Amino acid sequence: MAGIYIHIPFCKQACHYCDFHFSTNMRPKREMLAAIQQELSLQKDYLAPYEVSSIYLGGGTPSLLEVEEIAALLNHIQQTFICKEILEVTLEANPDDIYLEKLLALRTIGINRLSIGIQTFHNNLLQYLNRAHNTTKATQSLEIALQSGFNNFNLDLIYAIPGQTEEMLKKDLLTALQFKPTHISAYCLTIEQKTVFGRWLETGKIRIVEDEIAAKHFHLLVDTLTDNRYKHYEISNFSLPEHHAQHNTNYWKRGSYLGVGPGAHSYNGTSRQYNIANNMRYIQSIQEGVIPSTIEILQPQDHINEYIMTSLRTQWGCDMALLRNNYQYDLQVNHPSYLEQLTSRQLAYVQEDTLILTIDGKLLADKIAADLFIA
Repeated sequence: MAGIYIHIPFCKQACHYCDFHFSTNMRPKREMLAAIQQELSLQKDYLAPYEVSSIYLGGGTPSLLEVEEIAALLNHIQQTFICKEILEVTLEANPDDIYLEKLLALRTIGINRLSIGIQTFHNNLLQYLNRAHNTTKATQSLEIALQSGFNNFNLDLIYAIPGQTEEMLKKDLLTALQFKPTHISAYCLTIEQKTVFGRWLETGKIRIVEDEIAAKHFHLLVDTLTDNRYKHYEISNFSLPEHHAQHNTNYWKRGSYLGVGPGAHSYNGTSRQYNIANNMRYIQSIQEGVIPSTIEILQPQDHINEYIMTSLRTQWGCDMALLRNNYQYDLQVNHPSYLEQLTSRQLAYVQEDTLILTIDGKLLADKIAADLFIA
């Protein structure tokens, strides 16, 4: 099974924290969508012999597209790839793009899951993040999603925002739970260099939230959602039973996926491919029949390190037998004292030859993974 990701690189405005590739210039939209369809055709053999089981339209803001434009992309995928049973077709949507007629139409063309970018229900924080919606629109968008029959939807939240208290986060979580989303993604705010927040950090206009406060937010998040039957199956992701994200889980389990559009990434088990993150250069290259990408052939140590990094983020953990059998790399031989330290500090535990991080361990997941990497 495999997934297809389509990157729609347009937004109404730039959120202060976002470092994904996008443009607020919508003028080349028609040429961009034509180029994306052409790239899909050029990449028709990339996923062979796997069947496509999930499609994810992200960005950017794919909910800016007209329903007919989205339908054309989905139809082209169906005509180009092996698509016997697509389990999940997700559209990222901003609250300000959600209205009843559009959602009803989206369901008729095959979208069966929404990912709604709420981030917070507090107006002052939404303004601080430079989101295009307000609190009223946030709650209205969720009401409309349910009214339209989208019972399977994800809701995005952000925590550890400067000025955000534990009480504010708790209120965000309780408000979200009123709408019974099947999935909640909650991300710790990170300050990236090439963003407004990154520039503010350099000039002292913003301060990064202290690790201790971020950790308290994370524990509050986990406790609140697990108390309400959500499974914490990946560091930033929680789902009701049987509703984990099929598409993203394929990433974490290192399945094959094709990324189409400027800035999109692909993986086929042997290499990674990165498209150029420039709209006009992408369009021009595709029109010339050339995919503007960089290909990285993965070495054995890359496979080992990537597996350690992705698996430790999940509830399934790092299968040490898999590392031994598939890659001849034994964590217990190479890092015996470090593994003992992790378990004694209650940052991880070993269950059936699988290394699994605890909640406190997940706060340090990137460092722990890096410490276990093969040089």
